[in-house]
Amino acid sequence: MKFLRDMLDRIEPHFEEGGKLEKLYPLYEAADTFLYSPASVTRNLTHVRDALDLKRMMIMVVVALLPCVYMAMWNTGYQANAAISAGSSVTAMEGWREVVFASLGFEHDPNSWWANMVLGSLFFLPVYIVCMTVGGIIELIFCIVRKHEINEGFLVTGLLFPLTLPPTIPLWQVALGIGFGVLIGKEVFGGTGKNFLNPALTARAFLYFSYSKEITGNVWTAADGVSGATMLGALAENQDNPAIPFSEIVAKVDGHGVSWFDSFMGWTQGSMGETSTLACLIGAAILIATGIGSWRIMLGVVLGALAVSGIFSLLPGENTALLSLAPHWHLVIGGFAFGTVFMATDPVSASMTGTGKWFYGFLIGGLTILIRCINPGFPEGIMLAILFGNVMAPLIDYFVIKANIKRRMARYEER
Repeated sequence: MKFLRDMLDRIEPHFEEGGKLEKLYPLYEAADTFLYSPASVTRNLTHVRDALDLKRMMIMVVVALLPCVYMAMWNTGYQANAAISAGSSVTAMEGWREVVFASLGFEHDPNSWWANMVLGSLFFLPVYIVCMTVGGIIELIFCIVRKHEINEGFLVTGLLFPLTLPPTIPLWQVALGIGFGVLIGKEVFGGTGKNFLNPALTARAFLYFSYSKEITGNVWTAADGVSGATMLGALAENQDNPAIPFSEIVAKVDGHGVSWFDSFMGWTQGSMGETSTLACLIGAAILIATGIGSWRIMLGVVLGALAVSGIFSLLPGENTALLSLAPHWHLVIGGFAFGTVFMATDPVSASMTGTGKWFYGFLIGGLTILIRCINPGFPEGIMLAILFGNVMAPLIDYFVIKANIKRRMARYEER
């Protein structure tokens, strides 16, 4: 790697102040610090040093997301190959994707691991590349204008956002969504560390309200003519008819029904990276073990969801499908697990006090179930709940700190 280090040192003067490419210094600095440790590090004893800097933190979040990335590719291919094998057309695999899949000699076999991975990657990777390209360019422009370094935070945003999207999302909408999320959700407030909303969820909400058909319609399986819905979608469609048995509602998901274990493993239709609760739990273990993700927030979200869904399930009389849904089902359907682990724990937009994290998490969990059960127009719930929690987080921390000050003053007066 000495050759690469020498090459970077040789071209560095062109990017420094006075050089021909000084405006592009953030781009050079990003490449240099991504490959090597920064030249300026803390050495004096008067400073507190920590091995977990911002770069390592963001890279660990990316590592925690890898199980969800795997499921995004495998399950997308699995659902499509299963539908195609059952007789559905392949018009959703237009152009180069169909040519590539056919040229590799794969058959549409849902039992073939390679066939599922190849087909799923042909849908996930273009979405991811568009996100990184468009969002990265916007980040670079703002860094050049502000003369700041490129922050590694976008590595996480650029991966979170594709995982929340359906496989058939048009790529131009992906570009529009990530552009809105980076600009409005982060850069207008000063960039990473100053945004009060999660940028990836901001982008998702923008597409949800602007192009709801492409986000909530028949978009979950990458094969034409498949009418299956997500679990939450099927339950929401039957909100006004409590007489329909739960088994019949579940059967609408993929034609034959799914079990709780199927939903836990992620073998269901849905947004590419949100279907597997198991993958999210692996990511949660990594985030908690490294001290990046708050277990208080995660547990608070789960407790809030169980409390509210438990109350709803015990209501007397004939309730709607979602109101009567058992609490343990809420934990494995939709994007609940993904939002709990990766979105609600965003260290910038979440509550920062220890006690506040419990209230913040419980608020998100309870509000998620409330939105799911009361308003069938928004069957997911977790996205809006987290954004509402982001807005309320500063207020929660304010009251927690005020209460702590009052307790300390009371102890001081007693002395």
